[in-house]
Amino acid sequence: MTREIILHAGVMLLGYFLASVAQVLLKSEAMKEHDSRLKEYLNLRVITGYSLMLLCTMLAIFAYRVIPVSMGAVLDATGYIYVTFFGYMIFKEKITRKRIVALAMIISGIVVYSLLG
Repeated sequence: MTREIILHAGVMLLGYFLASVAQVLLKSEAMKEHDSRLKEYLNLRVITGYSLMLLCTMLAIFAYRVIPVSMGAVLDATGYIYVTFFGYMIFKEKITRKRIVALAMIISGIVVYSLLG
């Protein structure tokens, strides 16, 4: 793997991590009661969340200039790991046996791709 691919893969991973942070911001705001529809959508967390999503899209476009689409799909799967971690740590969501098996399969797929890719 070339240095350029590794750099762009890092950019893509950063984008997926930031997308997970954006999802946390949006979910935390969606769980609150708001006085009006305007306050529901025009507040710091929602604007920051959607701005991060836009940034993540731009990072993905930048990374896909070098990264093969097959690698991008594998890197995208890391988002499930981040979201599960944030859900457990921030929202106190339970990690079920099904979720553990699913995460193990995702991690296994990433490892297999990196060993064979």
